[in-house]
Amino acid sequence: MNYHELAQQIKQWAKQLGFADAGISGVSLADAERQLQKWLDAGYHGEMDYMASHGMLRARPDELVPGTLRVISVRMDYLPKAAGFATNLADPTQAYISRYALGRDYHKLIRNRLKQLGERINQQVSELGYRPFTDSAPILERPLAQQAGLGWVGKHSLLLNHQAGSWFFLGELLVNLPLPVDQPHDGDCGSCVACITSCPTGAIVEPYVVDARRCISYLTIELKGAIPEEFRPLLGNRIYGCDDCQLVCPENRNAPLSIESDFQRREQWQNQSLLSLFAWQEDEFLRFTEGSAIRRIGYERWQRNIAVALGNAPYQIEIEQALSAKLSSASPLVAEHIAWALAQQKRKGWQAESLLPRSTERLVRIIQKGLPRDA
Repeated sequence: MNYHELAQQIKQWAKQLGFADAGISGVSLADAERQLQKWLDAGYHGEMDYMASHGMLRARPDELVPGTLRVISVRMDYLPKAAGFATNLADPTQAYISRYALGRDYHKLIRNRLKQLGERINQQVSELGYRPFTDSAPILERPLAQQAGLGWVGKHSLLLNHQAGSWFFLGELLVNLPLPVDQPHDGDCGSCVACITSCPTGAIVEPYVVDARRCISYLTIELKGAIPEEFRPLLGNRIYGCDDCQLVCPENRNAPLSIESDFQRREQWQNQSLLSLFAWQEDEFLRFTEGSAIRRIGYERWQRNIAVALGNAPYQIEIEQALSAKLSSASPLVAEHIAWALAQQKRKGWQAESLLPRSTERLVRIIQKGLPRDA
C-alpha cells in the first residue's frame, strides 16, 4: 500500500464529502495533556464533570481507541448566509443565538460524513479500523487539528485559520493506518488581544485559557442551576451561547459562508423577539428545536435564559406582564430568574418615568415644592 498516495486521496474524498479541509496527525498530545490537567486543577471546567471523568483519555487517542496510529482531522464551515449579527445584537428585545446553532445539529451530519469517509478508505484498505468523532467523545480535537495543519489555537482557545477564521466545526477519524502526518500549523495571534478585552464576562482569564464558569456559552448551555447574579446583566439578549470573541477576531473578517443547507438559519430563528420565544409552551419548544442543538438544554433552562434576557431589555409593560404571568407556575429555578428580571424591569420602569423633558421636570419640582399663592 502506498500510504502517501492514500493520504492525498483521503483529503480529496474529504472535500468531495463537503469538508473544507483535512489533515493527518499522530497521537501524541503530551503538551496538551499537561495544559488540560492544569485547567482541570484550577476548576475552570465548572459543572462539566465529563471533562474530568475520563481522566487523560482526552489526550491519548490510542488509549481511547486501542490500535489508533493516526488521526484524520477535518473542518466544515458553518457560518450561515443570513447570520444577522448586528441586527440581533443591536436590538435588546430580540433573541441572540450563537450562530452555530441556527441550523441543524452538526453532530449527526459530520459524524455521518466521517463514516462515509471511513467507508471509502475501507474500500482501499480492507484491514482498516476506524472510529469517527465530532465533539462526541473525550478527545482534544483542537490540538489534534493544529498538529494536522488545519490551524492554530487562538487566545480564545478556538482553532483559527487564516483563510477560514474560526467559524467551522471539527471532526476526527481515528484510524489504524501508518499514514504520513502533516506539518503542524505554526500560526499565532501575535500581539492581538481583541477577544480577551471584548469578552463580556472576562472569561478569557489569560491568553489561551478560558474559565468556563464565566463564559456565556457555559452559563446558558452547560450550567444546570441558577446563573450567578453577577453575570446576569452581562448576558444581554444572549439566550444560547455567545460569539463575541469570534466577532472581534481579525481573522474572521474574510471567513467563508457555509454552503451546507443544514447549517443555514432556520425560519423560527429569523428576528425572533424575546417575548415570542418566552411565550412558547414546552411542546412548542420541542417542536421548533427538533434536530437542533438548542434542544439539549431543555425547556426549563430555555425559560431561565430568556427570563434573564427580558430583565436586561428596556422597560416594556408587555415584558413585565409576561414575566408576572409565568411567575406562579414556573419551576423554582425559572421563578428565581423571573423574579430577578421583574425587579430589573420595575427599576427601569421607574427610571423611565422619571426621565422627563426639562420643562416637565421644572414643573414637577415646582409642584413638589408647593405652588405660590398667586400661581
